[in-house]
Amino acid sequence: MTTVNPAPPKAPLALPDQTLVARTVEAHLAPGLILRGMTPLAGDASNRRYYRVALAGGPPHSLILMQLAEPEAFKQSEEAVSGATHQIAELPFLNVMSHLAKAGVPVPTLYCYDQAAGLLYLEDFGDVTLAEAVSVADAPGLESRYKQAIDVLVQMQIKGTTPADPGCLAFHRSFDAPLLLWEFDHFLEYGIVARQGKPMCADDWMPIRREFEQIADLLAGQPRVFVHRDYHSRNLMVDGARLGVIDFQDALMGPSTYDLSSLLRDAYIQLDESLIDVLVDYYLDRLAEQRFVWANRAAFRRLFDLTSIQRNLKAAGRFVYIDRVKGNPKFLADIPRVLGYVKRNLQKYQELETLRTHLTPYVPELQ
Repeated sequence: MTTVNPAPPKAPLALPDQTLVARTVEAHLAPGLILRGMTPLAGDASNRRYYRVALAGGPPHSLILMQLAEPEAFKQSEEAVSGATHQIAELPFLNVMSHLAKAGVPVPTLYCYDQAAGLLYLEDFGDVTLAEAVSVADAPGLESRYKQAIDVLVQMQIKGTTPADPGCLAFHRSFDAPLLLWEFDHFLEYGIVARQGKPMCADDWMPIRREFEQIADLLAGQPRVFVHRDYHSRNLMVDGARLGVIDFQDALMGPSTYDLSSLLRDAYIQLDESLIDVLVDYYLDRLAEQRFVWANRAAFRRLFDLTSIQRNLKAAGRFVYIDRVKGNPKFLADIPRVLGYVKRNLQKYQELETLRTHLTPYVPELQ
């Protein structure tokens, strides 16, 4: 297990040298393109910054400039990683992007990578995330967009998994039991202890940990597919009729329910339970069309709900971590939503009564 928690840059990154960007555009992109200007884009919890570069003489009329905090810093995952030691010869973002492009997944085109300057020149998918698009959509439009996201997910899981590509970093990392349990522990450390400001009682911690171990073992024992790891509404870009996929550099191999739960039990968009039922069935139908059949759909739904518990608890802990360690409180407001999902799933299964009993006193949102 490798856990990397990079510190934020000591000072805000300086605006990239516009003269350098202009020269790069003229030298490496389509003939006749000229830099018109650069606009910083809203940041996130990462160790990189983004800019929209406006161009004259296009298409393209714009591109996205990704600026790394350090030229090679992006070789380290910001998430915990589990798997065999593997020499990283290129940025995970570029490595995984190449693999997904070959699998027919709509990822940005790389125009140029200025390694010395730590600048990546990428295709612009626009400003509209799936979260923003569905916030103004009617019910049929929302369902249609999510079915499109599931279509892309199925494409990624099937074509991105087989044949295995030993050159892709994702195939050397996996959601095994230690990593799944590390994410549970991340919640205990930050979502409970750091959030409360005091340790847990051992009489509660021990049974909770045993329940987490059982869930981790169950999920780790499922057949593994290519997993994006952050497949949710803010990492899917609505670009006209196309749905673009971004932020895939932490990909690994894991259970098929992980990305589906990330999408449907999203920290940023809460879907009606009736729609989630429809979309889970739609996902299974799309798999069946590709001859990947889950004969017992109730068993799949149980796995989906258990994965959701794991994913949502990890997210809640991560949001507190981002606040306490990285000084970014913007995700704290999303904690009640993800813990609301956990409460619903804990109440749904009698087998989780022990976990619910010992966990609830420490988490107000579960009470």
